[in-house]
Amino acid sequence: MAIWRTGFLAAAAALGLGAGAARAEVTIEYWQYFFQARVTAMDQLIERFEAQNPGIKIVHTHFPYADYRTKVAAAIPAGEGPDVVQLFYGWLNDYVKAGLIQPLPTDRFDPARIEAEFFPMVRAMRIGEAFWALPTAVRALALFYNERLMQQAGIAAPPQTLDELVEMARKMTVVDGAGNVSTVGITTGMTAQDHHWLREVLIRQFGGAPYSDDYRTVTYNSDAGRAALAWYVALEQEHGVTRAGFMDEPQAAFRAGRAGFHIDGSFRIGALQGERGLRWGVAELPAGPDGTRSNYASYWVNAITSKAQGDKREAAAKFMEFITSDEAMQLWLEVVGELPAKPSAGTKAADDPVFGPFVRGLDYGHATIFADESGQRQIFVDMVNRILLEGASVADSLAAAAAAEQALLDRYYGASN
Repeated sequence: MAIWRTGFLAAAAALGLGAGAARAEVTIEYWQYFFQARVTAMDQLIERFEAQNPGIKIVHTHFPYADYRTKVAAAIPAGEGPDVVQLFYGWLNDYVKAGLIQPLPTDRFDPARIEAEFFPMVRAMRIGEAFWALPTAVRALALFYNERLMQQAGIAAPPQTLDELVEMARKMTVVDGAGNVSTVGITTGMTAQDHHWLREVLIRQFGGAPYSDDYRTVTYNSDAGRAALAWYVALEQEHGVTRAGFMDEPQAAFRAGRAGFHIDGSFRIGALQGERGLRWGVAELPAGPDGTRSNYASYWVNAITSKAQGDKREAAAKFMEFITSDEAMQLWLEVVGELPAKPSAGTKAADDPVFGPFVRGLDYGHATIFADESGQRQIFVDMVNRILLEGASVADSLAAAAAAEQALLDRYYGASN
């Protein structure tokens, strides 16, 4: 018996079937920022992936959003941290320029197949002959509405146009005897989703475009841009249906039942579904003065970091394939509420009363190609603050913003050439 066992083990070792070989395992790290629904969904995806790939183990790490980019930027150059990393699509240029990520292997991620299967906005992740990152899900904006406040105001259905939005918001706004607003008709705030709403939706609905087709030239310092910005600030200054900074965060005001309308992304669905006592619905963004519909589409992507080499790179590529599969997209939709990045995986969501408005918004959505997402957002924040807090004119503040953003784009693309 001992002779047989010894002979078997020797033969197994020669064939690479020994106990050590059987336990051989590649461990890779996955990093993302903390958002509970995303963490839960990724844990479930990792569990499924490891069951299908017993030779690969995934270590899942997450950080608060405020610390996330700093952690990633410090870890990867030091040869530490993630092998697969999550990043906002608008950060891609920064990550490529800093050498934090590497192109996806084209044998597994054929560019022609990706362009055929994913929503068109994902093409922004292609540089040259390869894609550098891919999403599991995509986002669009929609109008959340408080059903109870609408009913109390005698409003039967959500607005179809911007004019209807203002009129309905006026009916739902509540002001006390001292002139303090206790309920806003609509939330506003440039630090939330409104800078996207103004940039890619309102400016287009008033007949303009925010940038040239390659997003390197600012084009919103125009009659259309002035009309869009004037309409936006009039919500507070003229119509009195909102207060910037009301309850600190727009989404907090809506969740508390203190706002009639709220513009947000599909990622907000999971949080709202768990809000007790809040009756809400979703509608497409209201159309512009001439009936134009527009939307802002965005997404978070996953990429293989420059740290991943050899067996880890191969394992990272397998994991990337899995988390961008139809199976993963369906789970992400159910747990997080974000829309599948492939039309083929999102057909059921299109008819859903909650997800449907977001899916339809993707048909006319625009994904801004950012050079510096945080910097460009701050320019819009400053633009509106100059008007609301400092009394600047719409024309002057818009012109100052356009000049500042053009200088930012010139610096970035000039340095990239």
